[in-house]
Amino acid sequence: MNQFSTSLILIGMPGAGKSSIGIVLAKALAKDFVDTDLLIQLEHNKTLQDIVDNQGYLKLREFEEQVLLNAHYPNHIIATGGSAVYSKKSMQHLRHFGQIVFLDVPLVELTERIKDMDTRGLARQPGQSFADLYHERRALYQAHANITIDCSRKKPEQIINEIIGEEAEAYTEEDA
Repeated sequence: MNQFSTSLILIGMPGAGKSSIGIVLAKALAKDFVDTDLLIQLEHNKTLQDIVDNQGYLKLREFEEQVLLNAHYPNHIIATGGSAVYSKKSMQHLRHFGQIVFLDVPLVELTERIKDMDTRGLARQPGQSFADLYHERRALYQAHANITIDCSRKKPEQIINEIIGEEAEAYTEEDA
């Protein structure tokens, strides 16, 4: 596999920048871009928050798993939903398409970024704090990632350059 025929799958917490960085990264690497949260919304004709409010957070995770297992996106930048890592099957499926990149943003920075916590469509247990969700998910992100990018107080351009550098290094190691 070379970097021109494989995908990069972005994982991380809501507010980590998966979608915004993903779009610019796709442009920089001449790859297509797909946002799986948007695919869920289009498939169900509802916002993520509507799904959580009317069917529960577990239903949203189920819908997310279905979308991810049906994903066949070679040569893409794929921005996943924050809860994608709860499905081991989905993460194994996505790994077939390329490297999994964890955008690691500290909790304090995420809480500064996210202003719409209660309307964002977070797949979390009722009453679960964002901090508890962060601590629960962070270990899953680390376990599934091939590449971890420390995004603390970095500009999007810095993060994109690091991803491109890490991706090139990963493929050089594979070829050796």
